[in-house]
Amino acid sequence: MSDLIYPWHKPYWQHLAAYVEQQRIPQALLMNGVAGLGKQDLAMQFAQYLTCLDKQEKSYCGHCASCKLFVAGTHPDFTLLQPAEPGKVIGVDMIRQLIAKLVLKPQYSAYRVVIITPAEQMNINSANAFLKCLEEPPERTVFLLLTERSQTLPATIRSRCQKMLITAPDIDNAVLWLQSQGVNEQQQLLLHLAQGAPIKALAYAQDNVLEQRNGCFDDWEKVAQGQVCPVQLAEKWHKLPAGQLVQWLVIWTEDVIKCYFQAEKTLLLNEDLDQHLRGLAKRLDLNRLFDFYGLLLKDTYRINRQLNKQLLFEEMLIIWSQATINK
Repeated sequence: MSDLIYPWHKPYWQHLAAYVEQQRIPQALLMNGVAGLGKQDLAMQFAQYLTCLDKQEKSYCGHCASCKLFVAGTHPDFTLLQPAEPGKVIGVDMIRQLIAKLVLKPQYSAYRVVIITPAEQMNINSANAFLKCLEEPPERTVFLLLTERSQTLPATIRSRCQKMLITAPDIDNAVLWLQSQGVNEQQQLLLHLAQGAPIKALAYAQDNVLEQRNGCFDDWEKVAQGQVCPVQLAEKWHKLPAGQLVQWLVIWTEDVIKCYFQAEKTLLLNEDLDQHLRGLAKRLDLNRLFDFYGLLLKDTYRINRQLNKQLLFEEMLIIWSQATINK
């Protein structure tokens, strides 16, 4: 078997290799999972396996002309399609260029592979244009669509793809992997914040994200206590990584709701903030809290497309400040 980059990929690789062994390779495969699980690394390995001219048992050879071109990043039968900048859309012009390229036959005798990531960044026009590729698939071509939010893709595209859900490894194995990478403290907390994704948890540890998260929580708590102006805090927050911050707000709010109903500490995702969360739960109106939570869930999708993130945070924080009943 190929040397996998991450140990939790083993069952998925076995499934992918079975496609090849059974000659049942899907025309399009939708790989869904949260960020930080290594979806793109897994897809790249599968792409190299598909383009390899001397396949081994459940592995690419690594030494044929195709493998050498793939490693060099110059394989004519491989395309990685992604936005020009993170957060930008995959426009219809990019899809049209891809379609023009796919009109030509593959240059080698194996498969041609196209990876589109993140697939949810296709807008309506580009998604409709790509749909034509799925309806009239080019010769020996496999599409690998990578996404964190498959439900945001048009149903017409989802229905034409086979699906692979990439899930987080169990907590014990994830902790062991983090320890092997030199993370020896607060592994479980880092994993909770990263939705169980070890790669993201490692990045959090390396970037000292816990300190930033604690500072943001302190500001959020002060808004509920009437000690910080929501508008002023929004001006500060819009300079931070927006998607990450909204995810923190979601799990803080979920924990406050749990505390409202007197859940045990072990059920909280932010166990280290237990006392602060319980203090907030005592001063909140439950209906308004659920209104705020509903807004956050909506904003997890809006945040990557909203041009004025400061206004988005202003709305969030004003609604949050109104959820309290005893300031």
